[in-house]
Amino acid sequence: MALYDLVFEGGGAKGMAFVGALEVFKQAGHTHRRIVGTSAGAITATLTGAGYSPEELFTECTKTDPATGNPVFASFMDAPVESDFTKQLIEGCETIALMKQAGFPFSGMLENVEEKIIQALLHLELYRELFSFNECGGFYAGDKALNWFRDRLVQKGMAADVTWADFAKKTGKDVSVVTTDVTDKEMVVLNARTAPNVPVAESVRMSMSIPFVWREMIWKPEWGTYRLLNGSGQMVERVKAGHIFVDGGVLSNFPLRLIALSTPDVVAVMGPTDPNGAGNLGLYLDASVMVPGADVSDTIRPRLRAADRVTRLIDTLTDSSDLAIIRQYESSVCRLPVGGYGTTEFRMSAERQQLLINSGKTAMQKYLAQ
Repeated sequence: MALYDLVFEGGGAKGMAFVGALEVFKQAGHTHRRIVGTSAGAITATLTGAGYSPEELFTECTKTDPATGNPVFASFMDAPVESDFTKQLIEGCETIALMKQAGFPFSGMLENVEEKIIQALLHLELYRELFSFNECGGFYAGDKALNWFRDRLVQKGMAADVTWADFAKKTGKDVSVVTTDVTDKEMVVLNARTAPNVPVAESVRMSMSIPFVWREMIWKPEWGTYRLLNGSGQMVERVKAGHIFVDGGVLSNFPLRLIALSTPDVVAVMGPTDPNGAGNLGLYLDASVMVPGADVSDTIRPRLRAADRVTRLIDTLTDSSDLAIIRQYESSVCRLPVGGYGTTEFRMSAERQQLLINSGKTAMQKYLAQ
């Protein structure tokens, strides 16, 4: 039995492999101290910190929607609704600007004709996705994912919008999620130290906002400031209200450095800790190794092709930024084969789900056997 600091990589639907790995980790008698995650890893890290066992995670991950029979995660790709777009957003949208610039027929002759055309088009689900893509940074609303996560917190006796401060008090767990502030162009680590007043569910939604897939998130004024420790151990508060946030994987998809290093920038967000108090274990979703028995995914929706290409590009860029730390601490990395699966493959069959979970189990068994 051993105590570990755990890091979960981002990877969208591929993150289901974590469930199998955690089951074996628990069966071996191991437990965790600090838990860190990005995107899908943020979901796993936070639910684990909230008290979900691997068995409970399996149940939640493999549920289906009674109405459609689709996996519950398929609902995460939810089209925006018309009420998502304010009058101010519509009036200032690029499409109207282009209509006016191009001399659109009846422009200037009929009152607000461009706005009325946009409002009519917004009755169409596909146009709402395209409008959201252009004006809000992503095809999908992400509200179903946010509400699903809130419900999981409630299921463990917490408020749906429990803050990091209250989450830490309730669970006694040290959980961090990684997101990206595109306004300040920096990686942001959210936890009870840095963002005590930010809701946990909103933080996870920030961390999973894959660019061009889900809408960007905006830091709300009521969430307060982002708090960092300076070199003297004093608290420095930075205003983030109004800043735009996207997937943490844009800058660090596998933030192993947050548990492996004790450099000033790491201490600033993770706090001082005993480096010998726990072992380090990073769960890495290795797309270069095929999942045994699985074929390459062919379930990507046609209108998501562009977003999927961007996702693969981001995977490449973020993997390269994390490669140095992976190489330095290779012995602390458990590689979970996820080859053949797509980041946005949320509609995978029960059989493909099980193959992915089994892949995680086998990889962790081999890792612990070393």
